[in-house]
Parts: sequence; structure tokens; C-alpha cells
Amino acid sequence: MSDPYRPASTGGSALRVTVVVPHFNDLPALGRCLDALQAQTLPADAFEVVVADNASPQGQEAVAAVIAGRARLLIVPERGAGPARNAGVAAALAPIIAFTDSDCVPETEWLEQGLSALADWDLIGGRMTVLIDPTRPKTGAEAFEQVFAFKNERYIREENFTVSANLFCSRAVFEAIGPFYPAISEDVEWGQRAVAKGYRLGYAPAAVVGHPARADWQDLLKKWRRRMLETHVMAGSDLGKRLRWLGTSYLLPASIVVHAPRVLVSPDLHGPREKAAALGTLARLRLWRVVDAHRLFFGLRR
Repeated sequence: MSDPYRPASTGGSALRVTVVVPHFNDLPALGRCLDALQAQTLPADAFEVVVADNASPQGQEAVAAVIAGRARLLIVPERGAGPARNAGVAAALAPIIAFTDSDCVPETEWLEQGLSALADWDLIGGRMTVLIDPTRPKTGAEAFEQVFAFKNERYIREENFTVSANLFCSRAVFEAIGPFYPAISEDVEWGQRAVAKGYRLGYAPAAVVGHPARADWQDLLKKWRRRMLETHVMAGSDLGKRLRWLGTSYLLPASIVVHAPRVLVSPDLHGPREKAAALGTLARLRLWRVVDAHRLFFGLRR
């Protein structure tokens, strides 16, 4: 009997790339992501999609119904996007791996442009855009993310990592670098580990993926609570590293003044209301991060 969670054709000599999509508990977004992958300019027989699902509460049948034959479905009991990505790579049939997230929307030429750029590098990250509903005014969180979120070119050129929502490498390179580690800022650690091993990381501006902005303050805070914890864990148990990590928080109040001009001149924000909302969120978030850094450092309740 055929596997109901496997498309009829997933192999063949034309297969060039496996797209790995980690997913948990967001079926509408997964459907939009798969719609975008179906619309790729790369021929359909040149790529496959693997959805690595972290045992979503809706159940396997519900996830499979959304996939509707457009991808292979893996159930990955170990929670976290990192373990899901690792499982997706292990199941991949193609020599190249492309990563995106289930709440992302790759543009139609994403795969074609990513593969083209990978010819010159060992691994590449593409351009990220922030997706916001244009029919209504932006919230403060959306306005903030429009200016500051997903600056992947800077991450690649200055910080030696790419967001894992837009990442290409060969399977051989991935296996040489090693898996994503859970419970840390996985894309930062994995990319910096790759560069430390001598692999060349490049930027592909034509390989574009859209990511929805965080809708409100609580949504934004959820993201930053996770990120603060991940970077704290990355500092490890060495007191010197932990003190340096804490010390960076003292720069955050000054960064409000330094970064405010980016809000004021941003072409993506329209009118004083959106700019004021972005400035307010900038100040609120940076000050919250100072407090949260001390909570984490001293082991206090968050």
C-alpha cells in the first residue's frame, strides 16, 4: 500500500533540492507556505518538500490534510525547530537542502535564485522581507519590525550567520558542520560554527522569503523572551562570558537614541503615527531587555 503522506514522485535524476519546513500548530500558515512553494519557477520535478511536524496538537491527519500531497510529512516528537530541521535533512532525497519556516512565504524565484547563488559559496542566506497587511495602520510591533527585523544581509556580512528561514547548503556541507542544537539561538550558533570551520557564507539578495511581522506587543515579547533565553544559554557557564553578555545590556538604553534616526527616515513607515509607534516600541523593548538580562543572569523569575 502506498504511503498517504508521501507524494507520488519524490525522486529521480532531476531532483536537485529538498526544502525542509519545520512546523508546529499553525496550519493556515503552513498552507500559505506550501502554496508559495508550489508556485516556484524551478521545475516541480527538481525539488521536493519535507514538512517536519513537531507533533502538532491537531494531529497527523489534520496536518496531512493541509499538505494535501504537496510534501512528505515527518512527525518529529522532539520539540523545537532545530530537531525538526535535523530530521528533515535526514529524510532528504536531494543533494541540496533549502530551509524555510512554515509561517514564511518564499517568493516565486526563491529556489531558482538560491541554487544559482550557492554555486559561488558553501552556504548562502537570502533576503528577508517583513509581511504586513497593507489595508490597515501598522501596530507598534509591526512598525518596529518593519525597520529592525530580519536584516539578513547584516547578519551574514557582520555576524557570520543567516536566519534559518532562508538558508541553502549542500547536504554534504550540512553533515560536515553538524546538526542544529536545541535550546539555543540555533541559527546564530550553527552559522558561526560553519564559518569557524572555514565554510564560506554568502548573501543572495534575489532569493527572497517573506516573514509576517509580529502582530502586537505580546507577540513581539514572546519572540524576545525566547531570543534572550537562547543568547543567555549560548554564553554558557563561564563567568567571564556571562558578564560580557550582561554587559551588552547596558548599551541598550543608548541604542534607543542611536537607532531612532532609522525610524525617522524609514521609507517603509508612513506618517507620524507609524513612526511614533515604532519609536515607542523601540524604547519599550530595549528597556525591557535590560531588565530581562538581569533576571536571567541572577536566576530570577521572568
